[in-house]
Amino acid sequence: MQKSFDYRTLIPTLSAVAALLVHLLVPNSPKYTQKQVPYFTITLIIIIAVTLIIAFVSLFNEGLRKKYAFKSWFIATFILFLNLLNLATLKLMILQSIYFPSPDRILKVYVEEWPFLLKCLGYSLRLLATGYLIGAVLGISTGIMVGWSKKWSYWVNPLIKLVGPIPSTAWVPIALVTFPTSFQASVFLIALAVWFPTTVLTSSGISNVQNAYFEVSSTLGARTIQKIFKVALPAAMPSIFIGIFNGTSASFITLMTAEMLGVKFGIGWYINWQREMLSYANVYAGLIVIALTFSLIITLMFRIRDRVLGWQKGVIKW
Repeated sequence: MQKSFDYRTLIPTLSAVAALLVHLLVPNSPKYTQKQVPYFTITLIIIIAVTLIIAFVSLFNEGLRKKYAFKSWFIATFILFLNLLNLATLKLMILQSIYFPSPDRILKVYVEEWPFLLKCLGYSLRLLATGYLIGAVLGISTGIMVGWSKKWSYWVNPLIKLVGPIPSTAWVPIALVTFPTSFQASVFLIALAVWFPTTVLTSSGISNVQNAYFEVSSTLGARTIQKIFKVALPAAMPSIFIGIFNGTSASFITLMTAEMLGVKFGIGWYINWQREMLSYANVYAGLIVIALTFSLIITLMFRIRDRVLGWQKGVIKW
């Protein structure tokens, strides 16, 4: 068992223990008059327990031990950051408490308002999914037409070059007066943000497919529709995924802008509302929800890409 032990697996635990001791031994600032609930203490105890369990299990799992040991310094540094933030806010009041709340206050938001946060997140995901799917389908369809047909390219390509570079958020004034509801206007903006990069990369990928592939498919008797969906699209798939990823980043920005301008009950709306109320603990809680959610979405998309494009797995990493 000693041969299987790696001291680095205990570094996160030691960092959490140090943070807990500092939190318990250093008194709160006299200026900090708000009632404290020991959410940060409970969180640190949970972190200590979880990291100890992982360190123990890693003794018998070499793969887990290597991964956890590699990530240990980063995890410990993140816990140290929480410790320093707690010192700068709750303990020493170096930072203004109204704009920089202590970790206890941020954790309190999750404990007391998690149903409403989930509701806001659900509204955001519904809006994002609706606009994203419309934009991706239209982008791939337009890209196929432009990349495959010279006639479509003649008429549509100038429109893409003219309209596409305009940021989707610049269309907000027009969208709000064109569509009957703010939800429909936001769907249009998100779809537009996804449509442009998807169209450009799809058409570029299809137009760059080697003619030899089509000649072979013609020899085998393939029809036009088969050449598009059996030859052109699979060959252009790497470019299509790049366009989709670019569209995803643009859709996140557009989603937050749309929600802060008028769509209710989204996570962006929640952050803007709490900012106006000067409830910055809620603002930071919302930002953390956005970071985790969007990171998870990108991770899932990369998993799908690696499965679809198995021969390119690891070329683009996340």
